Amino acid sequence: MSRQMENAQKLYLRGIRDGAVDEVLSTYMGKTYTQHSTGVKDGEAGFAEFFQDFFRRNPKHEIEIVRAFEDGPFVFLQVYQNLNDGAAQWVTADIFRADAWGRIVEHWDVIEAYEAPKTGEPDQVKGSFAVDRSQSGDASRAVVRRFLVEAFQNRNAEAFGEFVAEDVIQHDARIGQGRASWRKHAEAHDVRYDFVFKVVVESNWVAACSKEDIDGVECALFDIFRIEDGRIAEHWDVAEPVPPRAELANSGKF
Repeated sequence: MSRQMENAQKLYLRGIRDGAVDEVLSTYMGKTYTQHSTGVKDGEAGFAEFFQDFFRRNPKHEIEIVRAFEDGPFVFLQVYQNLNDGAAQWVTADIFRADAWGRIVEHWDVIEAYEAPKTGEPDQVKGSFAVDRSQSGDASRAVVRRFLVEAFQNRNAEAFGEFVAEDVIQHDARIGQGRASWRKHAEAHDVRYDFVFKVVVESNWVAACSKEDIDGVECALFDIFRIEDGRIAEHWDVAEPVPPRAELANSGKF
C-alpha cells in the first residue's frame, strides 16, 4: 500500500472511526489542508472543529471503506457510514490529493443517505471490487470521459450503445437495471453535466467527479465505474446538492 493510500485510509479509520484527530493532524495531513466538504473549514483547525461536533452528535460511528484506488497524487475512497446503531446511514465518495511525501493536502467529497436495497436489487454501495491490472487505465479513462461528454454534455443518446454494456449492473435503484433503463432515466430526468471536474483511474476502475443538473437541481456527483471489455459493466453514484455560496464554509465543492 502506498503512503498516500495509507494516509487517506487512516484519516478515515483513525480520525473519523476511532476519533484520533490529533494523530491525523500530526501524521497523515500535510502542512496545508484545502477542504471542499460542505460545512468544513480549511486547515487543521477546521477539520478538528467539525469532527469534535461530529463525535458529540454521533457517539457510535462505524466506518467501512468499500473501495479504494489511486491515480498519481490522487486517492479515491468509497465509504459506508453507520451512525448511532443505524439512526443515520450514509454513503460517501472522496478524493484526496497528497503532497510529495504522501500527506493529504486537499479533499473533495459528496455524501448521500444510504437506502437498503429491495429484495434482489444491487446494494447502493456494496458489490464487486477487484482491480484487473491487465486492463489499461488510460483506455478506461477514455471510455468514461467520452461517455460522460457524449451522453450528458452533448446529449447524444447513442453514446449509451457505444460505451455501456447491455446488461450493465446498476447500483442506483432510481435508474434500474440494464443499458436501456439508464438511457430512459437520463432522458426522463433531463440529466445534464455542466462539467467533468476530476477523473481518478486505476486499471478497470474509474471515479469521475462532475457538476450535474438533474430535474433542475445542481448537484456535485461522483460516478464510479467498473470497465470490462472496453465498456461500462457496473455503475455506482453518489450525489449531493450544491449548497448556496452563502452557506459554504470553504471555497466550494469544486
